[in-house]
Order: sequence, then C-alpha cells, then structure tokens
Amino acid sequence: MEYIQRNNDEKGCVFCLAAEADDGLDNLVFHRGEGVFMILNRYPYTSGHIMCVPYVHVDRLQDLPRAARLELMDMVCKAVEVLGLVYHPEGFNIGLNLGKVAGAGIADHLHMHIVPRWGGDTNFMAAVGQTRVLPESLADTYRRVKQAWDAFA
Repeated sequence: MEYIQRNNDEKGCVFCLAAEADDGLDNLVFHRGEGVFMILNRYPYTSGHIMCVPYVHVDRLQDLPRAARLELMDMVCKAVEVLGLVYHPEGFNIGLNLGKVAGAGIADHLHMHIVPRWGGDTNFMAAVGQTRVLPESLADTYRRVKQAWDAFA
C-alpha cells in the first residue's frame, strides 16, 4: 500500500515521465518497443493488469502513427499470451478508454489496458467496501510478468 500513501509530486504526463525513466519498479515499465512500451498499472483492477502505451503523447487513436498502432496490437497479443502463461485467467478485458467521460484516468495520453479476469474476481469488497483486494504486490507482479515476457519466444 506504500504506492497509495507515497507523495507524488511529479508534474506532467505519467506515461511520458515513465517513458523517460529507467525501467524497473519505480516506473513499472517492463518492456520497450519502437513505438510503444509495456507498463504495469499502478492501481490494478486485478493482478497482472498491464497497459500498452505509445511513446507519442496523443489522445486520439487516429493521431497515432500507423506503425505504432500496429505495434500496439502486436504487443497486446503477446500480453494475452504471456499473462495466460503467468496467471491462467479465464478471460480478459482489453480496451481503450478515450476521453474522461469514457472512463480514462489519464485522458491526454491514450493507452490500452489488458486485464486478466476470473469468475468471481469482483466480490463484496469492491461492491460494498469500494476496496480491491489483490493477492500479490506490484513488485511480485512486475517480477513475474517481466520474467515471462522476456522468456516468451
């Protein structure tokens, strides 16, 4: 829970800042491509909740260079394979929230969520207590996902 309590004084786009920082637990980036990078969600919906983020700071899919759009989809496909090996989910939610009214927490820099899902992964804690319970820390998730990503052929 330290990541919730920590003071975040950084100014600017969190994705642009992560793209400029060294990979690791501080920025949660575990893979870099030419036009996109893979990052853990700092506030995950489930364990293994990752995102594919373009380096280009745009909020509209049509403004993303074609090569980055293609690479984004290739990375999402690989993410489904890797998360399947690591977590054995029963399904996935994959998508973009474009604009604040669509639920985008960071509306100015588009990013695609890949969320492993299991039957019963939402329970009374989320519905009644507005609290999510995750079975592993971000550090454990980072280690597991990065190791599997790097090993995946």
